[in-house]
Amino acid sequence: MLEETVIQRVLGTALRTGGDFAEIFVEDRRSSSAHYDDGKVEELTSGRDRGAGVRVVVGDTTGYAHTADLSETGLRAAAEAASGVARGGDGGVRVVALERQHATAPYEPTVLSEDVDKSRKVELLARADDAARSAGMAVTQVSAGYGDSRRRTLVANSDGLLATGDVVRTRFGVSTVAQGDTGMQTGYEGVGRTMGFEMFDDVDVEGIARTSADRAIAKLAARPAPSGLLPVVIGAGRGAVLFHEACGHGFEADAIEKQASVYHGRVGEVVASPQVTLVDDGTMGRQWGAYAIDDEGRPAHRNVLIDEGVLTDYMWDLLRSRKAGRLSSGNGRRQSYHHLPMVRMTNTYLLAGEEDPAELVRQTPRGVYVAHLGGGQVNTATGDFVFGMTEAYLIEDGEVTEPLRDANLIGNGPEVLANIDAVANDFAMAEGGGTCGKWGQSVPVGMGQPTLRITGVTVGGTAA
Repeated sequence: MLEETVIQRVLGTALRTGGDFAEIFVEDRRSSSAHYDDGKVEELTSGRDRGAGVRVVVGDTTGYAHTADLSETGLRAAAEAASGVARGGDGGVRVVALERQHATAPYEPTVLSEDVDKSRKVELLARADDAARSAGMAVTQVSAGYGDSRRRTLVANSDGLLATGDVVRTRFGVSTVAQGDTGMQTGYEGVGRTMGFEMFDDVDVEGIARTSADRAIAKLAARPAPSGLLPVVIGAGRGAVLFHEACGHGFEADAIEKQASVYHGRVGEVVASPQVTLVDDGTMGRQWGAYAIDDEGRPAHRNVLIDEGVLTDYMWDLLRSRKAGRLSSGNGRRQSYHHLPMVRMTNTYLLAGEEDPAELVRQTPRGVYVAHLGGGQVNTATGDFVFGMTEAYLIEDGEVTEPLRDANLIGNGPEVLANIDAVANDFAMAEGGGTCGKWGQSVPVGMGQPTLRITGVTVGGTAA
């Protein structure tokens, strides 16, 4: 993407006024999307964005500049702007000897989506629309979406690192509205993976659409959710957003550094039930949060955060790990070349246990079974959270019975971790292909878990 001699000269410019560390991040992103609404194509787009960001660090101060001009002149101008924080240095030249780093990609796509004709992508959406509508007359609206991207990156810094990455992602989803005597209800199902168009060789487009429609139709007969402190069984896969939000953000080193996390200073302590082993893994094959290198050039890693209830480590980016005298864990990520990197999760998941998932329900006389958690909010300093339950059912006499209307789960991360009393053997990753927002930046993340039971969580329903 850039000649090594140009990179060396730009880094030299960035360090000329006395910087301690300099970095160039180059990005070339191609993307396309299609949206199909009520039987017709509403949107069909494609685009490309190329540019670079230059970061210069002086002590605890960081200067950053970005540009869409990838000529040497444009890059040097960005380097000079970023190094403005270091004015007053001796003006000398610092030569950086670059050493190319190699990282194995977690998955190599076989069919690049950019090479697939748009008509084939639209055909998928039309098939999904037909399948969702075939679920019944209650279905009144269907929206289907397709998206793909290819993101090529180059990272070079004054430590001598030179690394490149190439990540291809594809996603597909269907949203359905059903209408009945109780009003309108919605259902959604989707899939997103770090792979090319070959994803559709084993993804059942019609099955995704029917699942979306069935969820919306089932909610038409839903009853109000109960309220109060209840046992909650969370199903495999889609419930994992609980761990992403309720404790994952609290394990990111920027929150730890600011002492804004309830988990600050607790490495080596018991922070969860012995049933809990929590992992963040950027090397995880075709999963949505996988990559070869992070946005600081560090190879992706599998990082154990909690091991059988004991907090073992945090997630680290480059600058915070340097301060701590350790290596980055490969969690330095950014939305684009317009942004500085920060500590972010990749694929965060709870390891499987040994219990039968059906037995967890049978052992619960009364409670709530959550098949799908939606978005949520968390206060990392206290661990308090609120999550939406977008698909949930009542548990009565050890059986899953009636569907429940959308409601909230309200609790505290450390308390929930301590109150997990059973973990099943049916591990699954969530297939939706979600993004995580933090400080105005969104990045792709994956999450997963087996079925588990929490002895008590507050359900914010409307029934007595």
